[in-house]
Amino acid sequence: MKIEVFSDFSCPFCYIGKKELERAITEAGYTDQVEIEFKAFQIDSDASKEVGQRYYEYFMAHHKVTLEQAENMTAGILERAKEVGLAYNFSAMKKVHTEKAHRLAKWTKQFAKEAAYTEALMAAYFIDGKDLNDEAVLLAVIEKLNLDVAKAKEVLSNAEAFIEELDKDRYDAQQIGVQSVPFFVFNNRYGIKGAEPNEVFVRTLHQAAEIK
Repeated sequence: MKIEVFSDFSCPFCYIGKKELERAITEAGYTDQVEIEFKAFQIDSDASKEVGQRYYEYFMAHHKVTLEQAENMTAGILERAKEVGLAYNFSAMKKVHTEKAHRLAKWTKQFAKEAAYTEALMAAYFIDGKDLNDEAVLLAVIEKLNLDVAKAKEVLSNAEAFIEELDKDRYDAQQIGVQSVPFFVFNNRYGIKGAEPNEVFVRTLHQAAEIK
């Protein structure tokens, strides 16, 4: 079974949805029967590529609210994250541009490390509050995955490296009408929009498995 996952490293619900999918695969009995392909979908291509603005500062300015209101408005996301075992740290998070992170993800794919890279980067961002605009953060993940850091630096320094792959993902998203993430496509037949409850993922997995 093939599952395409359209997501962004800075999308709070993408990490939650990823965890729900993984749990559902285990509960539904499809471990080792699923191929997951991650598709890049940048939720804010206008974000700064330099030092990221603190998330709450961005949220306050964007929604014209106070810090207390911002914290109240994100409280539901924190609770939803806890349901899948994630302790989000909005106070430490920064608004980031994720193009470099996505380009590096495409590079890791050839070594079958894209899934591990995605997990590590999302944990670094949402839990540890790391700035994904900082190339040192990305390269630290590469090093932990025992990949060639020097080669990864070359990818990051070449602004055109793997851009075609990102363009292809954007085209695929447009073709099926993806306008927000996470978005999951099962066997090119069934789709789930957002971080739905676990039972929705389990049911969709069973439906996709029936396709001959």
